[in-house]
Amino acid sequence: MSASADHWNVTPTLRGQHVALEPLQMAHCDSLRIALGGGELSRLWYTNVPAPEQVESYVSAALDMQAQGKAMPFVVRDAGGDIVGCTRYYDLDPSVPRVQIGYTWYAPSVQRTGLNTEAKLLLLGHAFEAMGSICVGFETSWFNLASRNAIARLGAKQDGILRSHRRHADGSVRDTVAFSIIESEWPAVKRNLVHKLQNHGASGRD
Repeated sequence: MSASADHWNVTPTLRGQHVALEPLQMAHCDSLRIALGGGELSRLWYTNVPAPEQVESYVSAALDMQAQGKAMPFVVRDAGGDIVGCTRYYDLDPSVPRVQIGYTWYAPSVQRTGLNTEAKLLLLGHAFEAMGSICVGFETSWFNLASRNAIARLGAKQDGILRSHRRHADGSVRDTVAFSIIESEWPAVKRNLVHKLQNHGASGRD
C-alpha cells in the first residue's frame, strides 16, 4: 500500500476505546514518573525501562531520535486519561517500507490488560494501513520471557536470535530475540486482536 510521506515524518495521535497514544513531550515527564511508581520496572536488569530519576534524559533521548527521523515516540493514556506508559515506532525505513515497535513499558496496574491489546492494534493498524509497511518487527532480550510471550501472543513469528546484538541498560551484552509480522499476516493478526478485545474488554487479561 502506498503511503504519504507525512506518515513517516509526523508522529500521529492514535485513539481507541480504552487507550490513547499521543506524541511524547517533555511536559509528560512528571506523569511518567508517577506511572513508574517506586521504580520496580527499572530493577529488572534485562529491560530498558528508566528509573524515575532518569525520566527527563529518557524522554530527551527519545525526542532526539524523533528529530533525526529515527523514531516516533508516544505516551500511553488509559481510558480515564492518565498516563500509564510509553511506546514508540523505531528503525523507520520507508524504503522497504518497514518499522519496529518497541521501547514499550506500562505501569503495573495495566500490564497484560486489554489496554495493551488495543494499543498494539492501533500501532499495527497505522503501520500497515497508513504507513504502508510490509513488515513490522519487535525485539526483546533473550532473558525477558514475559516480553517474548507477549509478542508471540500478538501473532508475531520469531525470526531468530541475534547473538551479542546490543547491551542491556546495565551494560551487559544482550542476545536479542527478533520477531515480525508481515503484510500478508496482518488481516489474521488484526482479527485475533479484535477478538481478544471483544471477548475480554479492557479490564480482562490477555
